[in-house]
Amino acid sequence: MAKYIEIPSYISRQGGRLAIPLCDFLPCGVHVPWSSGSHSWSSCSPRQRFSPRQSQGAAAAGQGNAFAAQADDASAIHYNPSGLSQVHGVQLLSGTTLLGGSIKFKNPTGTDSRGDFGGSVAFPPPSYTYLSANLSSLGWDSLSRVTVGLGLITPYGLNTRYPENGPFNSAATFATLPLIDIKPTIAYKVNDQLAFGLSADIYTFASFLGEGQVEQRSISPPGGAIPAGTAIELNGKGTGAGFTASMLYTPFRNADGKPLASVGLIYTSQAALPLNGALLANGVKVADSSTKLVLPQIYRGAVAVWPVRTGEREWKVEFDVEYVGWKANRNLDVQLSNGTTVPQPQQWKNVPVVAVGTEYKWLNPGWLPHWDVAVRSGYTRTENPTPDSTFNPAIISLSSHTISLGAGFLCKGQGRFLGLVPCGGESPLWPKAIGFDVAFQEWLYEPRTVARNPNATVNGNYHVYIHLGTVSLKLLF
Repeated sequence: MAKYIEIPSYISRQGGRLAIPLCDFLPCGVHVPWSSGSHSWSSCSPRQRFSPRQSQGAAAAGQGNAFAAQADDASAIHYNPSGLSQVHGVQLLSGTTLLGGSIKFKNPTGTDSRGDFGGSVAFPPPSYTYLSANLSSLGWDSLSRVTVGLGLITPYGLNTRYPENGPFNSAATFATLPLIDIKPTIAYKVNDQLAFGLSADIYTFASFLGEGQVEQRSISPPGGAIPAGTAIELNGKGTGAGFTASMLYTPFRNADGKPLASVGLIYTSQAALPLNGALLANGVKVADSSTKLVLPQIYRGAVAVWPVRTGEREWKVEFDVEYVGWKANRNLDVQLSNGTTVPQPQQWKNVPVVAVGTEYKWLNPGWLPHWDVAVRSGYTRTENPTPDSTFNPAIISLSSHTISLGAGFLCKGQGRFLGLVPCGGESPLWPKAIGFDVAFQEWLYEPRTVARNPNATVNGNYHVYIHLGTVSLKLLF
């Protein structure tokens, strides 16, 4: 016997009370019972796709995020917690990213549509903040091998929207995932060659960031029990936890004790994030809902070498590779308050991510005394984990090539930041150095043709373009 959800009459345009078969909320192509036989329904499927290479520091972003073996500022909390052992004193680093772009779609009949990321510039912008302290700088000289830190990042920034009258509005018109990751971190330096790091990953949502919950919206198509044009929303929020463990091995150093080669190994655990929310029709709650979002485990390896590292100049080259376990995201089944489970199969696959980056730095050059100046570039290759059968336009499921450029400036000693602010001071409350970093990335997505999707409205050609700029400010105490 088919299950139904009752919707109050003021949601329906047809008066009376409306009983909606559950198939109206089922994902694409699920075969369900219908009151007069059976019906195969194509509808919305609130699933997400995220990029682990989301930039979490401008110095790293300028190198294509090939930074896990260098990891020599407070953003090591994200890239390689053991690298925090290289950060002296107290350091505060904070930054934000401005992201824009477009998604272009054309279906087999020639109908065009275009989406974006919440506007010409995504808002709220993905941001990050890190605070680190070597315990000797806090007066605990016996614990000089220990450095602690705290990070607050937005790891999977997503905000996608399409016209409500678009060709695949039954699949998605809007999606957002304003998830934050709180990262308490500790690093221990065993000796000059070896360090270990560990951080917790506390995933949650906050009301000050976007909608404060995961959302996906769509429009009810004609031919179903829900009146055509009804706005459907599925939302939820919750808290989950995981961890990141890492090692940094530095076999060679120069006469000044700076690394000439480093190897980083990092493991980020899988995390299950329970999401509790509601299913809405035209803004009115139809049912409570719950599901579990599985964030993937990630294995990272990185190697950095400095062919040049003197008192005047430094040149680094780094190669990073990741293996992202998206296969664990088997489904996003939704449990409704009437006891029904709405199946949401994912069928994703594990994928590699490869990054290479370089940095060239001038230390206290004669043409800009009391400053260090760096230029950076990098390249990242990201594979698509999502098959055609579970593709949804609310997400960006295309393989991509990312080109990165960046620069960094560190003012210290008798230098003046912006020509006005002294960069060094005797007071322990005044920073010993002030730095800022900028980076630009162009994400070049490979065109994708989706075919054989159970929801035929999403079949067609997709072209995606993303460009972003990120800037960060660094204070060294």
